[in-house]
Amino acid sequence: MRYFTGFVLCLLLTAAAYVLVVGGSTGPIVLVTLGVLALVQMLVQLVFFLHLGEEASPRYKIVTFALMAGVLFIIVAGSLWIMANLDYNMMHMTPEEKDNYMITNFDKGF
Repeated sequence: MRYFTGFVLCLLLTAAAYVLVVGGSTGPIVLVTLGVLALVQMLVQLVFFLHLGEEASPRYKIVTFALMAGVLFIIVAGSLWIMANLDYNMMHMTPEEKDNYMITNFDKGF
């Protein structure tokens, strides 16, 4: 019964997000609403399908989840930082200048 309840909740949250997007509404309120729906669905899946916090001592699962979220944050933030740095350093060049820069610096390595 627990899996069925989680499945129905996920279907309802997905349907709500779908109706919101297909309805043609735009703006920051729609984006915030979609973000909230995504977070609620993530929590539903963690509780109903991954059984987070269900055992007698849920500390290990919660610590593991927190460490996973931290590593994921580091990967995403680092990737965005690298892309922003590349954008800052390379976007003022014309395509020909970029090609010349890449050719001249090809064998320099890190």
